[in-house]
Order: sequence, then C-alpha cells, then structure tokens
Amino acid sequence: MMNRAQETIKILLADDSATIRRAIRQLLALQNAIEVVGEATSYAQAIQLTSALKPRLVVLDLHMPDDRYVTPEEVKSCLNNAELLAISLRNDKEAEVLAESLGATILLDKANLANTLVPTIVRLCRNVDSA
Repeated sequence: MMNRAQETIKILLADDSATIRRAIRQLLALQNAIEVVGEATSYAQAIQLTSALKPRLVVLDLHMPDDRYVTPEEVKSCLNNAELLAISLRNDKEAEVLAESLGATILLDKANLANTLVPTIVRLCRNVDSA
C-alpha cells in the first residue's frame, strides 16, 4: 500500500481561460506524481467540482467572471483538506488580500508559472505530508 507521499497528487484547475488551463495541464503532464482530475471555468464550478472530486490541491485563478458573487466562506467550506494555490496576473496588495481571505496557502504570478508551479506544488504537498 502506498503512503501519502507516494500517492498521485490530484489537482483541480480553475481558470476562466482555456489557454491558461491548457498551459498548466501541459506543465503538469510532465510530472508522474501529479494528475489533473478536473477543470473549472468559474468559482461556482470550482466549488462544485472540489466537493465532488476531492482534489488534494486546487489551482485557482483569483479573477474569474463570477468572483464577486462567491464569498470566501463558500470557497473555504468546499476545500475540506485540499490546499488552495491562488494564481493571478495582478499580484498587487488587493490580490494578496483576496488570496488570503480565500484560505490560499500561496499566491503565484501567472506570468511565471512555468518556473514556479511544479516546485510549489511539490513543496506544498510535501509540507502537508510532514505536518
């Protein structure tokens, strides 16, 4: 039987841009220990899929069309034990506050995901395993 550290890291991608989701999926496809289990194009869909699929980590675009209609409490309540990794093109104080209010462990700049996403996912999941 595999221990948690050896398990596949199941990820839900939530971004309203098909191009960004495709790019992230391609980045993650190179990693044997990472599996994209679902994709959402809105906060509402991300909440629904997180509850249904129970991913280990949710990669969430902070700025989607329905972001103002969803409360931080709604996002937090669906996460269960999943880590939330926020991504944004606008990495200003407002984005930091929003990411923190949603319970995000970290906020990454979309423009630099090719360099930061995989190492961050591995580090986050390793930290969760050792906690």
